[in-house]
Amino acid sequence: MAVHFLHTSDWHLGQFFHNHDREFEHAQFLNWLLEQIKQKQPNALLIAGDIFDVINPASGAQKQLYQFLADAHETAPYMQTLMIAGNHDSGYRIEQVEPLLEKFNAKAVGVIGRQSENTLDLDRLLIPIYDAENRIVAWCLTLPYLRSAEITGLNEHTTNNQNAIAYLHQQLIREAKERKQPDQALILMSHAHMQGGETSDSERPIIVGNEEALSTALFDDVIDYVALGHLHKPQQVGQPHIRYSGSPIPLSFSEINYKHQVVQVKIDPQLNDNQRFQFEALTIPRTVGLVRIREELVNLIETIKALPSGEIEQLCARDFLEIEYTTDAPPPVDLRQQIELALPANRYRLLRISRVYQKQNTEDAQASKIDLEPPTPASLFETIWSKMGYEPDASVQRDFQQLLAEAQQDLDEKQA
Repeated sequence: MAVHFLHTSDWHLGQFFHNHDREFEHAQFLNWLLEQIKQKQPNALLIAGDIFDVINPASGAQKQLYQFLADAHETAPYMQTLMIAGNHDSGYRIEQVEPLLEKFNAKAVGVIGRQSENTLDLDRLLIPIYDAENRIVAWCLTLPYLRSAEITGLNEHTTNNQNAIAYLHQQLIREAKERKQPDQALILMSHAHMQGGETSDSERPIIVGNEEALSTALFDDVIDYVALGHLHKPQQVGQPHIRYSGSPIPLSFSEINYKHQVVQVKIDPQLNDNQRFQFEALTIPRTVGLVRIREELVNLIETIKALPSGEIEQLCARDFLEIEYTTDAPPPVDLRQQIELALPANRYRLLRISRVYQKQNTEDAQASKIDLEPPTPASLFETIWSKMGYEPDASVQRDFQQLLAEAQQDLDEKQA
């Protein structure tokens, strides 16, 4: 029996981009996704973590999710929606509304859970996927973002994060093998940073022990498809069946050239290896543009005047604009005013103006940015080291990210 599902992740509902909310863009994406569900009628929709942008999402972001789930259930009554928590989500929060989710044929797995002090609750992590005739066509192994407190200290195999994660995968896959019938597929959904994955600057780093990323060797060959979340660029990792779907909208200017997509997957376990797995990338239309200008100051105003014009009535639908300029002389004091006057009316949202200082006899450049967003811990760390005249090596960066991840985990657990 074949299983047909859609793989998506990293919605980051409720995100603010330079103090502008993304509700309009998310609404457009969700409407598009509903149309795909209507046309394709899949067995399941997989959302691989970071559903929300923060662990305490605003009511508007929560309303977007639950209204979508209601609309999706009405559009495809037999489709299951399976969600896991990412590192931006509160696992306990997304599980608290389980009675509501059941009405929409949806399920959220936010935490690993234990049957006893020394035993993992594997049963809650293995979710059957049914077809319209109520036959099990696949099993989904759901692995939300793995927090150290949830998985370490069980036994001699879980003394630290690294061996605890390996042990969890081994136990879960072993249990799935025992349940699987020959005509059923195995799908593993995980929110993690895998070795070889290409990152952007908008992902909160996930550090596991002293390692930045997990190995795909964790995935047994019996797994038909690995649906990953966390990295925002759509990509395969090692093999075609191990994939990040990526985020549905660009979450920073580093994602300006990403081809955002939802992955449509079909698996027929009874076919041979070359035919059993098929996938198609469904390109998500970008409803709000990201525009970046990099120009010398002497040419800047004319370049801005040459931007595409045409008013966009709704502020939330106007393109985002970032400007970087170079100059050896001090810029005019009224530069921002000149830029705003040169911009085509009611078309762009000017987010940032950056001056790039060209250093003599070197290719390095340093940007001085006028930015409305507060600095991040990582950017402050790099700035302090730079002012001291040092460049932190890989081990220093790794130690800092480890401390940052532990602090974020403590904060998440206190706020959950």
